[in-house]
Amino acid sequence: MNNIPSEEDIHAYVDGRLDDTRRQAVEVYLAQHPQRAEEVRAWQRDAQELRAALGSWMPEADNPSLDPSALRAQRRQTWRARLAIAAMLVLSIGLGGVGGWQAHGVRQASREAPMSDAMQAYRMFAQQHGAMLDVTEQHDGDLQIWLDNHFHRAPQLPNLQAAGFHPVGGRLLALSEGAAAMVLYENAQGNAISFYIRPPSKVAALPRGQRQEGTLMAVYGPSDGYNVAMVSRADEYDADVARKALPTAI
Repeated sequence: MNNIPSEEDIHAYVDGRLDDTRRQAVEVYLAQHPQRAEEVRAWQRDAQELRAALGSWMPEADNPSLDPSALRAQRRQTWRARLAIAAMLVLSIGLGGVGGWQAHGVRQASREAPMSDAMQAYRMFAQQHGAMLDVTEQHDGDLQIWLDNHFHRAPQLPNLQAAGFHPVGGRLLALSEGAAAMVLYENAQGNAISFYIRPPSKVAALPRGQRQEGTLMAVYGPSDGYNVAMVSRADEYDADVARKALPTAI
């Protein structure tokens, strides 16, 4: 593949349809072009939300115009026009309106339970077997390299081999604060533990802690300038493995 991937390869990458060689080439390109990588992450987020909303029904089978690649191409054609409209709206609202929305965001973030996004990612990709991952572990260290490509000075991924969990794959996500990622581990019984990383909150630093939400347990804290979490089932063994694996704050 050329140094600059084609639009077809970019869309295939978003939809998880590239072989390992072409996928790695696209990831190298995106690592060198942050603006393009941000656009691709937004597409991946849209595809994730579409899959969650539609379940197993694939609209493109009934109507090719609803294929995610076709929708993204259409959106790209109208992006500049929408940007101009958005700029006009911002100017008409004025600074007072913008300040109000910023305050709304702060209030919402302050009410959000710690690492609720990590638990939601676990539900979407760990509890739904067969859910599409962006990358899989083919050789030792593949997922660490993938994480390092997307996060500057990313923490070292926990090694859960002694507890019977091996790395399976990773999923890149998009938050308002920036990129986030989940790395999935599984054991022979099919139980899952996830490592989750995202930028620190703009409201306040996240202290080390843990909480249970239904049948899930999350342990979390700061590490290497990021907020990280280990999410698992709340049963005693898996939760203990997750607690011991949480990276130490640096």
